[in-house]
Amino acid sequence: MSFPKRFRRAAVAVGATMALGGGLFASLVPQASLASSHREAPLVAADPQVDATDMYAFRSPDRPRTVTLISNWIPLQEPAGGPNFFPWADGVHYDIDIDNNGDARPDIIYRWVFTTHHRNSDSFLYNTGQVTSLGDTDLNIYQTYDLFKISDGKSKEVLDDVMAAPSDVGDASMPDYASLESEAVQTFGDPNQPSRTLAGQADDPFFLDLRVFDLAYGTNLSEVGDDTLDGFNVNTLVLQVPRRSVRGPNDSVIGVWTDADRMSTRVQDDNGHVDSSGDFVQVSRLGMPLVNEVVVPVGAKDYFNASKPKDDAQFLGKVQDPELPHVLHAIYGLDVPDSDPGTAGIQRSDLISVFLTGLSGLNQPAGVQPSEELRLNMNTPLCGTDSNPDCNTLGVIAGDPQGFPNGRRLSDDIIDVAVRVVEGVLLPGHDPFVDTLGDGVNANDVPFQDDFPYLAYPHHGSDPDPH
Repeated sequence: MSFPKRFRRAAVAVGATMALGGGLFASLVPQASLASSHREAPLVAADPQVDATDMYAFRSPDRPRTVTLISNWIPLQEPAGGPNFFPWADGVHYDIDIDNNGDARPDIIYRWVFTTHHRNSDSFLYNTGQVTSLGDTDLNIYQTYDLFKISDGKSKEVLDDVMAAPSDVGDASMPDYASLESEAVQTFGDPNQPSRTLAGQADDPFFLDLRVFDLAYGTNLSEVGDDTLDGFNVNTLVLQVPRRSVRGPNDSVIGVWTDADRMSTRVQDDNGHVDSSGDFVQVSRLGMPLVNEVVVPVGAKDYFNASKPKDDAQFLGKVQDPELPHVLHAIYGLDVPDSDPGTAGIQRSDLISVFLTGLSGLNQPAGVQPSEELRLNMNTPLCGTDSNPDCNTLGVIAGDPQGFPNGRRLSDDIIDVAVRVVEGVLLPGHDPFVDTLGDGVNANDVPFQDDFPYLAYPHHGSDPDPH
């Protein structure tokens, strides 16, 4: 099948948007955002401190006997957004959950709990002078945290009252932010193969063009190929642990997701004092990119954020027959993919494998219960080596088994992969045109670091035009 150039440009833009009346699996409404959980649900959109933006999981390229898990929070941070900048929420449970036997329940939980401190509560300033170390008294507002490891029904505190890296106020206030970040890296566990963590701020590593909401890229495709998140920061929790410490009893596949729990009752009095009490309830949840945002319709998004992976069978119907292929068929005549032709209705077992169970023979655990988890086979060889020489930002669909959806690396081009998968790239005999779909944004705006914590440093608050 051949297509004129104008059609190809239009189809690429439409495929990348996952909108125009449909998303990956459900209607995309104005409140939603395709950025992997950037203000996607009503309640967390109004509570950005507990809004998870992205989850990453990959073998550490410089320490291959370990895995790195990254949980990002508080979306769309304008670097100069003072005077409060972007603190973590006090007392909230920020969790990274690890399912190592495929039963859709967490076997290991790492939990960060933050406390805010003010050296001078009579000042409105985040810093009262140049900050050259985390203990600098000119850092007026700072945060500490405790880190817990929860497994086998027991909770163990592995870090107590350690410093988080601050927001990057700017060059004058923090002339050497790299040293502040380095100081904030904490180690724990086996001294012969230590675990590491960082809580702080970073450049938002997700890259894509979000201007679809301006009537599909300006109604004439004049608004394409721009990284909407260029220049914005996020808060990040980076965890690096030995593979053996999280491996399950059956195989080397782990499923990971991140969530936040708040106390159920919040009371504010007329003096401005806030008191939280009651049981902790889950208010945010994220594993695979784009599922929370696009699979779940707006009326169920808050419910999904409170739900558990073990109950995800209720969402299977949304995956079987996604809306986007029908939209592209109606507009451009592209065939609607069907991985199981001859059955009643459209069936998409390929999408269930990618988004809910893992791919058989690669990252599907034995006895898997379908659930929304980012699944990683920790034994997959690193790319760039003799045994696996080819690295590709399109991951598995481009022949790089180390990439998405086998975990997620910072460099993986999630939008291009996701739209091609939903259009049937994994199915035999698919239209070759599907291999060209994308949003025109193929890499992050700034380079990632080569070693822990891998994320690029945050953009400075002193930059007058960060985007």
